[in-house]
Order: sequence, then structure tokens, then C-alpha cells
Amino acid sequence: MSTESRVAVVTGAGSGIGRGVALALAGAGWQVALAGRRREPLEQTAALSPSSDVVCVPTDVTSPEAVAALFDSVRERWGRVDLLFNNAGTFAGGGTPVEELAYETWRSVVDVNLTGAFLCAQAAFRTMKDQSPQGGRIINNGSISAHVPRPHSIAYTATKHAMTGLTKSLSLDGRPYRIACGQIDIGNAATDMTARMQTGILQANGQLAPEPVMDAADVAATVVHMAALPLEANVQFATVMATNMPYIGRG
Repeated sequence: MSTESRVAVVTGAGSGIGRGVALALAGAGWQVALAGRRREPLEQTAALSPSSDVVCVPTDVTSPEAVAALFDSVRERWGRVDLLFNNAGTFAGGGTPVEELAYETWRSVVDVNLTGAFLCAQAAFRTMKDQSPQGGRIINNGSISAHVPRPHSIAYTATKHAMTGLTKSLSLDGRPYRIACGQIDIGNAATDMTARMQTGILQANGQLAPEPVMDAADVAATVVHMAALPLEANVQFATVMATNMPYIGRG
């Protein structure tokens, strides 16, 4: 991809994987819009950026109006969108048995993880289709849970399986418009969200066991590689995981 116009939107950029990817993209020369629910964490990410060419855009990804405003602001600032890292997500209700999961919790996970991802992808797709030069790339943050579940994770797992369908449909529908879509499935990157994995987490056999983690910077490096490819090439699915985590042979 040309270095003259590399504009990225990163959702969930206020912490964890989103922050790491946003900083890595900025370090690789991208102009980056940092999107997330709260301004303060976004500003903390911006303060860590190796580039000053970043902007904070507080965004509720479950709101069509807020997502539209996010992409409007990016176009107004930089004129185009070359990359969406569709990363915002929640693990609400994780650890709750299916029979005890509240409807409101189910809805909140679906709204953020699936509807939010769709709304951001739709807005990016519209922009990429209409801009000149036409095209761009969408990278969805799936999960190991897009393949196999953890115990008591039905809402999260269902949305991550749905993310794979979203990725495939976007990839197919984007072909005529030079819009590439791929998915990165991440296993046990070391973030605040995965801290409990190092002390003990429920396994499929009912036991608690610690799990190895990997540096989140390795995830960021993979996203930067996927993003840097020419639009004629696409990493359709990438799995990046702690080498010894219980995925191959899980359960």
C-alpha cells in the first residue's frame, strides 16, 4: 500500500489490543483515528503514540449515529479511510453458566461485539467504496473463541463465531470495490482482560489451571503486517496465540 495515504480507524483503542495496534500503526507511519467509549483512555493512548498524527474520537459503536459521526470526522480530517481495525468488544457475562445468563447481558454482548462490528464495517465499506482511489482493508478481531469455546462463555463465543461470518461476507462483497477483509484470531495476549489466565482459569474438564500468555506486541505486529499488504493480497484468517495455550487439544 502507498505510504502517501494510510489512514486507519482503530476501535477499542483505549486499552489492550486496540491500544497496542493503534500505537504500532502510528509507529509504522499510519494516520490513526482512536475510537472508544471514553475520551480519557483514548487520550492516554494518544500520549503514548510515536506520532502526533492521531486523533481521539469518543464513539459508542452500538450507535449508528455515533459510528457515522466517527467516519465523518475521519474523512473531514484526512479525506479517506484505508484501514479499519474492528476491535471493540466485551466479555461481559464471561464465567456465567448459560442458565443464569441475564437477557440484558446477552444483548449487551451482542450489541457491542456483533452489531458494533457490523456498524463500523458498514461505515468503512461505504467510505472505501466511494473514495478515490477506491478500496481499503477491514481487519476484524475474532478470537480463539471464533473456533472453540471456553466454559460459560456462550454470549462471547456466539458473537465471535458470527464475526467469522461477517468477515467472509465482507470479503466476498468487497471484491468489486478493492475492499479486502481479513480476521485475526487471538489467543491469550497479555492484557488486563486476560490477567486471570496466569493465575487460574476454568478448563473444559472443570478444573482451574493457569495458562501461558504472549506479548500483545506480537499481535500488533501481525496486524501491521496484514495492513501493509497491497490490496491485491489478503490474509483471510490469521491465528496468533501463546504457543502452549490449550487450544490444539483443548477439552
